[in-house]
Amino acid sequence: MDEIEIEFDTDDEVKADVLVEGLPGIGQVGKLVVEHLIQELKAERIVEITSIFFPPQVLIEPGGVVRLPNNEIYLWKGKEQSIAFLIGDYQSTSNEGHYLLCEAYLDAAEELGVKRVYTLGGYGVGNIVDEPRVLGAVNDDDLVAEITAAGAVMTGGEPGGIVGASGLLLGLAKRHGIEGVCLMGETPGYLVDPKSATEVLTVLSRLLGIRVDPARLAEHAAEMEKILEKYQEIEKGHEEESLNYIG
Repeated sequence: MDEIEIEFDTDDEVKADVLVEGLPGIGQVGKLVVEHLIQELKAERIVEITSIFFPPQVLIEPGGVVRLPNNEIYLWKGKEQSIAFLIGDYQSTSNEGHYLLCEAYLDAAEELGVKRVYTLGGYGVGNIVDEPRVLGAVNDDDLVAEITAAGAVMTGGEPGGIVGASGLLLGLAKRHGIEGVCLMGETPGYLVDPKSATEVLTVLSRLLGIRVDPARLAEHAAEMEKILEKYQEIEKGHEEESLNYIG
């Protein structure tokens, strides 16, 4: 097996104007957004990516059938634009792998004719956020006005860096002559966060000029709110119990 294997599902020429990345990360924010977009737009898979930089294991599918970990690119063809979505099981397990995989993703993007990359992720703040902001970062000053007009808050050094594919794709895309935008939803960082994903989806939809029903994500967010409320009640009970033992 080669270090990285990229296999197109079709020999036909396929093109995309933009690439949206939503690999696993903090709060699974980016992955939730891209999974939702793929389902709602009924995008079709066009690329499979396997690599020795993914964890050394197989994944068990329903029925007990196993498969190697992989990442995939899906394509949606609209009337005015085509959008590619990068999603998958894992990011790299090594620093070297992160760079090599991101270069491979960008090579595939160039082959598709992509002019702009959107990377999505979560910004872990360590606590529950009632109204998550969407923080933005770009690889070109000319993109700032467009991003802020869509509702993102430019980071201004917060956070100090963007780790993994969401950050590297931005930096490396500039070398490929591709515009890069990162959108990060504020999230506690220790749980799957559909509420933050809904906010990121809202900003991204404006930037892409598409309409996508956010109902499923909103439903998941409401369910998560109930779980968090119960969790907070339990934590409060534990704190009160602890106080009873003092003095």
